[in-house]
Amino acid sequence: MEMVDPQTMRDTLRFWASGVAVVTAGDSQRRAGMTVSAFNSLSLEPPLVLVCLFKDTTTAQLVTEIKHFAISILGEEHAYLSDRFAGRISLQENEDRFDGVSTTTATTGSPILTDALAWLDCRIHKVHDGSTHWIMCGEVLAAGHGGSDAPLIYYDRNYRSLMLETEHT
Repeated sequence: MEMVDPQTMRDTLRFWASGVAVVTAGDSQRRAGMTVSAFNSLSLEPPLVLVCLFKDTTTAQLVTEIKHFAISILGEEHAYLSDRFAGRISLQENEDRFDGVSTTTATTGSPILTDALAWLDCRIHKVHDGSTHWIMCGEVLAAGHGGSDAPLIYYDRNYRSLMLETEHT
């Protein structure tokens, strides 16, 4: 059976609209973070989410080592955070992706982006091998949201805005 080549796969999946989030991990010595679009709710009981992390990244390596992570869901005004944690913005020497970015922590100590639309703080529940990626199932230990702003959407290789309907009374 013939497989689809990577470029055809990219060209096809660009038509799947998704939200954008930053996965972070950290302890008292280190921190790492990366932009992801492969993130989903998995279960409410127990509260589980899944995120896919490219194996050859500092973030994936740190998450597998310390066994916890946070997910910051980005709002439509956060394209710059998405670009920063995706590595699309050049950093100065000795600067890391968190420099100038306000963070907080919840239960695990992983950094949570303060301006995020919503966030989840998780510990590893299970990890599955997804070829080039780790499929991380996280048990949600804490969660919160900052309001009713619209999410950042990624579609057809660009950021998009979601038009929210107003309620009629």
